[in-house]
Amino acid sequence: MQVFVTGASGVVGRAAVAALLDAGHEVTGLVRSREAARTVTDLGARPVSAELFDVQELAEAMRGCDAVANLATKVPVGSAALRPGSLREIDRLRIRGSRIVAAAARRAEVSVLVHQSLSFVYADAGEDWIDEDGLVEVSRATEPIVVAEDHMAGFTRDGGRAVSLRLGLVTGTDPNTRWQVRRAASGRAFTLGDPRSWMHVVHPSDVGTAVAHALQAPAGIYNVGAEPVRRSEFAGVVAEVAGGPPPRPLPSWVRRVGAEKLEILTRSQRVSSQRFADVTGWAPAWPTLGTGWLTTPAQERARG
Repeated sequence: MQVFVTGASGVVGRAAVAALLDAGHEVTGLVRSREAARTVTDLGARPVSAELFDVQELAEAMRGCDAVANLATKVPVGSAALRPGSLREIDRLRIRGSRIVAAAARRAEVSVLVHQSLSFVYADAGEDWIDEDGLVEVSRATEPIVVAEDHMAGFTRDGGRAVSLRLGLVTGTDPNTRWQVRRAASGRAFTLGDPRSWMHVVHPSDVGTAVAHALQAPAGIYNVGAEPVRRSEFAGVVAEVAGGPPPRPLPSWVRRVGAEKLEILTRSQRVSSQRFADVTGWAPAWPTLGTGWLTTPAQERARG
């Protein structure tokens, strides 16, 4: 298939481009800078420059493609999430950007649309397992995610086939994980929520293979991630990689300042990805969180 990827030079985008190429697809990656174009080219894909928020320009860039993977995002890292307006750009991508991508895909006569969503939308379920029929709790922070999924559903209603992947917390080589490791290495707090509660996590490379498998999935919403992990275990893995002291939670005032932006990071979410595995045959190469997922501070320094 000819696959068009937005956000192709990002952490998830790079993983998806690599997985799509490995699966035998031809890939065009949307870029906004020369550096991003070099990244996409080095992966073996064809870069193309277009304005994500211009439906006509985007449709022209998509012309001739069979599928689109909408992976454009801009996640605030670490303490930057506490700043006023820190979600403005990512909300714009989710609310307006997803609508334009869906409209451009229809105009370009693309038949399949794969969309990056998040499992953070699920309500806190304590010890209970969560599947795709689980209760969604909409807040100011999660509403844009739900709106974007609705744009995907609209693409399906119009005759296409849209697949939304509710990803766990991307953990591994991404900027936020590196921020957590740096915090832990210096003995500073980096965790939120009840240590006994559950987290849904996913390695970036497993997101990539999930995108490739999603091209054949029936329309709908699917969870994608590794085995759920207790927050205390997650924090222990980060601290071990960092070589720092035992982890301690961020003070309660941080949660109050972050309000709904941080509340979604404290929900107990024991999420199952079994439905996606059953439907597509996908399986994570990184099924259980461990120290091998993360980059150590020494490796970071070596990278330069």
